[in-house]
Order: sequence, then structure tokens, then C-alpha cells
Amino acid sequence: MIRNFIRLAWRNLLANKVYSAINIIGLAVGLAVCILLMLYISDETGYDRHHKGADRLYRINTAFKNKVDQGKSATSNALLAAGLLKDLPEVEQAGRLLSPFFNSDALVIEHTEGARRKDLFVKNAYYVDSTFFDLFNYNFVAGDGRTALRSPNTAVLSADFSRKLFGAEDPMGKSIVLALPNGNFTYKVNGVFRPAGPSHINAAVFLSMKNQDFGLVVDNISNWATNNIFLTYIRLKAGTDPVAFEQKLNPFLRRHGAADIDAAGAERLLSMEAVEDIHLHSHLPYDVGENGSITYLYILGSVALFMLIIACVNFMNLSTARSQKRAREVGVRKVIGALKGSIMLQFLGESVLLSTLALVVALLLVQVFLPVFNTFAHKQLALLQHPAILYWIGALTLLTGLLAGVYPAFYLSSFRPIKVLKGQLVNSLSASFFRKGLVVFQFSISIFLILACFITWQQLHYMQQRDLGFNKDQQLVLPLLTQEAAGHYELLKDEIAKNTRVISVAGGNDYPGTNPHFDTRFYTDGKTVADGASVILGPVKYGYLETLGMKLMAGRVFSPDYPSDSSAIILNETALQKLGLDATTAVGTTIHFDKKKQRFDSHVIGIVHDFNFKGLQEPIKPYGFILDRNTPANLFVHVNTADYGTLLAELENSWKRINPGSPFEYTFIDKDFERNYTREYTTARIIGGFTVLTILIACLGLFGLAAFTAEQRVREIGIRKVLGCTVGGIATLLSRDFIRLVLLAILIASPLAWWGMHHWLNDFAYRISIQWWVFPAAGGLSIGIAFLTIGSQAIRAALANPVKSLRSE
Repeated sequence: MIRNFIRLAWRNLLANKVYSAINIIGLAVGLAVCILLMLYISDETGYDRHHKGADRLYRINTAFKNKVDQGKSATSNALLAAGLLKDLPEVEQAGRLLSPFFNSDALVIEHTEGARRKDLFVKNAYYVDSTFFDLFNYNFVAGDGRTALRSPNTAVLSADFSRKLFGAEDPMGKSIVLALPNGNFTYKVNGVFRPAGPSHINAAVFLSMKNQDFGLVVDNISNWATNNIFLTYIRLKAGTDPVAFEQKLNPFLRRHGAADIDAAGAERLLSMEAVEDIHLHSHLPYDVGENGSITYLYILGSVALFMLIIACVNFMNLSTARSQKRAREVGVRKVIGALKGSIMLQFLGESVLLSTLALVVALLLVQVFLPVFNTFAHKQLALLQHPAILYWIGALTLLTGLLAGVYPAFYLSSFRPIKVLKGQLVNSLSASFFRKGLVVFQFSISIFLILACFITWQQLHYMQQRDLGFNKDQQLVLPLLTQEAAGHYELLKDEIAKNTRVISVAGGNDYPGTNPHFDTRFYTDGKTVADGASVILGPVKYGYLETLGMKLMAGRVFSPDYPSDSSAIILNETALQKLGLDATTAVGTTIHFDKKKQRFDSHVIGIVHDFNFKGLQEPIKPYGFILDRNTPANLFVHVNTADYGTLLAELENSWKRINPGSPFEYTFIDKDFERNYTREYTTARIIGGFTVLTILIACLGLFGLAAFTAEQRVREIGIRKVLGCTVGGIATLLSRDFIRLVLLAILIASPLAWWGMHHWLNDFAYRISIQWWVFPAAGGLSIGIAFLTIGSQAIRAALANPVKSLRSE
């Protein structure tokens, strides 16, 4: 019987090639999109799940709160890890990772072998405790993670970085040199690893926290309130209740650091975050790397589901619309004894066969378009990288076949054989209403996605064009990573300033687009540190504000003509507001901060307009500039040229003349700032591409229905033409009903899109207002697409010879 069902299904597909092709293509595109997004979602949800005891692995976050302000950070105090491991028996292991600050994760590493020397710039190099590889699993291809970092000045390298530095040579036991601004420090390679799975810590090099370059500073930290620049990780013992344990964190902190915390003027509150949740759920300052978003996964998953449903809707619509052509077959089979269940099984079998054929096409589409998708998504996905996904793909295909075929099977198997064989069957009102409802559903989703694309790209355009309070364009950043480069700061600055393509040059540490790592709690006269506001501090050199185009609101900038500027500060508007100062009288006032139980003064010499240091998702924070007494971490070059190739070549020549032993590296502020919007751009590109495919699938179904409608009304069209109806009139007649359905879809989708996108925009501190014109624009685009789809069939029917149409009838 099954063989007979398959043979009948195959014959039916071949007998109706156009409709079969429409269904197969629609289902194939829907399945291909689902497979691509399944791969993406599987990768995104797989972060940090491969570690030993991953369900017991947590990061300790810190919240800061006082009378004036509050905030939360992924970082914590240097003493926390060892204290928790010692005092709380529920902690099985603990360790720290130094949060990247002032380019601490960007290093120049040197290796000398005889007369051959190689210098490499490396990003994502992190100092960690020796217990790090007990907490996190990596596949060591050389060395032992349990002991690799126990000795001071040891390092483990990723296999990729090891290949770049050592080639095919065995790096184990060899020496590398960290060329830092405060000197060169030798490390011994004790291991080589490959990632065991995706992780929020994407490292190329791990360095022992015990070292000679800054390890003594870390070891001498004794204050429980300051130096919150470490990421603290713990693994709880099996059977520990994490909720009950978390309640012990703040009493623990008060026992050890109450005096330090009270002196700092802001309460510290500790909380735990599961490491498995960090990538998708954590959006805290000072996270390591760029995280994903669970919200965007829900959005992408919904897009994939809707596309598949739309493809299934096409099958249902075309199957029920063409019911008259299958009616006699059903009637004959019922007369000769076929049961309703066997007829349903046959139609479901046809649907599953069709979805299986669609799967073959979908897999080909996935293989062809996966490289393009990887480029959009910034991934390296492969179809078989997760073998278990094959089971999901098989289940998805079966589900698609059943979902697409269940209503047609019920509908077609319910025909009464007597009426069918007498030719009395007509399309029922309920079936026609159902088809129209499905068309409305399809286009409601399509219009919703069109509106979502419009509004998303408007917000992204707004983020690109908004005045950020500084000039991010044509701003070049040269990191001063080595002692040689740092020592030649003034010489390099003067040399670059001579270039005719350069407007100005200045030094500084932080810059917009990166994470600042230095803040102090200031307070005004008559108040205490407990009444103060936390102000992010940016150490800068003369000319920094002018080079980056910060807009001075009052007062002046730093100048070598004023020796007292060594204790001066320039505040932004938000800092003034938090400190309770007035912009008209703030210049010349003195604000205070405490350090080691002593009060220090800073006099305000200028006010700058607010500027966005991070992306527009975050509100502007209090910021203050101070004069840097030390060598800056970066050199900023404001240029005026369209020929960047020539400019960079000239700057590299200048660099190599002055710093022959240091590699020339650069970045652009606008590119670094754009990284704050990586999630948004990635999601917008994916949704934009899939919106086009969604519209394509919906139009395929509409094309099929229009063709069938024109075929059913061929006699009517012939009579109207004989009576003088024009081609345009007939095309309008055939298109009118479908356009009405699209108009209804516009009315349904518009308020839903407004509601959904309004909630999405709430994630941004600075956002657009949804403009009224996007709704008629999306509606007009939808009507135009629908009319083009229907019109081709309508015009074809209208141009047919009426004599032939009536003769055939």
C-alpha cells in the first residue's frame, strides 16, 4: 500500500509541475532558512557549556550604589577570589582574569631564535590565575593545563598564534618577550591549546598572573573597595544551592571590607551570574569581548518559524484551491471502498514526499549560501559541525510535511462521493474563507518584517549619523605598546605632525568606542564621599580634546602655560549634574576625592558638552579629563585625506625610523565605535535577507493562486472580452480580491509592528521616533509586489483569445 501511495504521489507531482515546483521551492527556501538559523542558534546557545561542571560555574559581578548614583560591572576586587575560596566551603575552585584596560589585552610579543627575530601584535591576551584551566576546559595539544601557569612568567598560546610566532617548530619551553611600555619581560611557553568549544573568553594568549611586570602590584593589593579590574570566577561544589550561596556573598564582603567600602563612599553588592548565561544574557560594562543577545535569537527563531509556516500555507492554499481536480479521484476511491483514513494517509504521504524533495533542494541551498551567511553573521558555521542537528533537520522535515498536509488531507478526504461523481462539487465557503485567511496571514508576516527592516535600518542610520559630541571620522589611533614606542612619544608626535595630511596629533589612554577603566568618586564642598558621584576619568595629553573635536562649553582646555593644570579637571555636563554644579559657575570651583583616607582637590578649568563614549544603547555617564603625567597608551592622529593607502605608508615609514624594533599597528576610532553595534548590524542583515525570502515565498503562493483563479474563470474572462471589456479592466477584476487581502494584512501588521519595534527601540538610550510614513511606505511596497505577482497572471489571462476560451468551454 505504501508503495502505491508513493507511486500515486509521484504521478501527481509530475502531472502538476508548476504547482509542485512552487511548493517545492517555497518549502526548500523555508527549510534552508530554518537550517541556517538552527546552526546559528545552536552555536550561540552552546557558549561555555563544554567546561567541566559548567552548570556550577559562575562569575561574580559587582554593583555600586550610593545616594547619588548606581551601576553594575562584570568586574570585582582583586582579593575576592582567594577570600571566597578560603572562607566559604561551598567554593570548589576560584580564579581571576585581568579585565583589559589601557590596551592591556593588546600586546607585542617577540621571539628570537639565533639571528632571527619575529615581532607580532596580538589581541586578546589575558593575565589569569594558575587555577584558570581548572575552571575552564581547553584542549591542550602540548603541555598540561593544570600546571602550565603555576610558575611565574609562564604563558600558554593558542595553536593559531603559536603557528604565527613559531611556524612548525615546537614552542614548548621556548622564551617569548612581552614588549610592554614599562619594559621587556621574558615568559616561558608552557602549553599550546585549542578551544574546546565556543566561549565568552576568546583568547589567543594566556599569561600567568604571577609575573615580574605587574604581579607585585597585584600581590600588594589590600583594599577591598578599589582595583575592581578583575573578572572573578568560581565553581561551586556539587549539590550546593546557588541561591542560598549567593545570599552569603555580601555578608562575606562586609566582614572583610566594611571599612574600605565605607571609606570609598559607595556600597558594594555582589551577585552571581552563570557562566553559561554570560554570552546571551550579560550586557555589563567590562565584559570580555562582544556578547550575543537572547532577544535577537528569539527574533531570528521567529523569522525562521514564520518563513516555514508561510511555505506550508502555500501548500495548503494550492491544495485546497485545486480540490476540484482531485475530487473525482477521491470519489472513485471512496466508491470502491477506500476509507477516509487511507485517503488522508495518501495526501499526507504526498505532502511528506514533497517536503523530502524540498529538503534535498534546501541542503543544496545551505551549502551554496552558508559562506555568505557566515560573512553576515561573523561565524564559521559548518553543516555537520553538530551531528545531532541532522536529527533535528529530519524531524523538521517530517513536521513540515505533516503541517503542510494535515488540513488538505482532512479537507479532501471529507468529500461526499455522490456529489463528486455527479459533478456537484463547488468550492465551499469555508475553504475559500480559509484560503483568504492564510493569504492575509502570509502578507501580515511579510509586511511586519518589511516594517521591522525599515525601522531597524533607520535606527542604525541614526546611530551612524548622530552627533556623538566628538569627531569620530578620520581619527587614526596608534597604540604605544612597547617601551621603545612609549619612550619616543614626543619625537613620534612631532614627526607625524609634520605630515601635510595630518591636522593634529595628541596622546591619551581611553578613547570613545572602548571600555574606560578608571573612575573616582568626587564630591563638592560641604559634602562627604558618601554624597559624591562616580566620575570616569580619562588621562590625556595636551591637545587631546582639540584632536578628537570635543566641544568646549565653558572654561578652557589644558595648556602647558598653566603648571597648576596637573591638578585640574575638565568635566562633561552629566558630571556637573551628578555633582550638583551649575554650568555657569562651575569653572573655578574645587571638587574633592579621597585616596588612602586623605582628601585631594581638583579644580575645574573647563566644561565640555556631553559626548557618547560608548554606543547609543547606553546613557551618557559622568566623565572627567585629567592631565596625564605618564606616557599615554595611544597616539591619536586627526587626518584630512581620502588617500589612506599613501597616508598609512608615510606614517609607517615615520614609525619605523623612530621605532625600528616595534611593529606598526593602527586602528580607526569610527571602526572601533561601530563594534558597539555588531549585534544590531548582524541581526539587521540577517533579518533583511530573510525578509526578502519571506516575501518571495509569499509571492510564490500568490502567483499559484492567481494562476489557478485565472484558470477557473477562463469562461467569464472570454465572455467579458467579447462584450468589450479591456485588458486593464480584466486585470483589475482578477487582482482586486487579492489586493483587498493585502490591504487587510497591512491593517493587521501595522499596529503589531509598531508595538514590537517600539519595545525594541527601548533597548537604546538614544533612539529614533517611529515615523508615520513608514507604514504607508511598507504598505505601498507590499501592494506593488503583490500587484506585480498577480498582474502577470491577470494580464496573461486577459490577453488570451476569447474564441479559444469559449470554444474549449
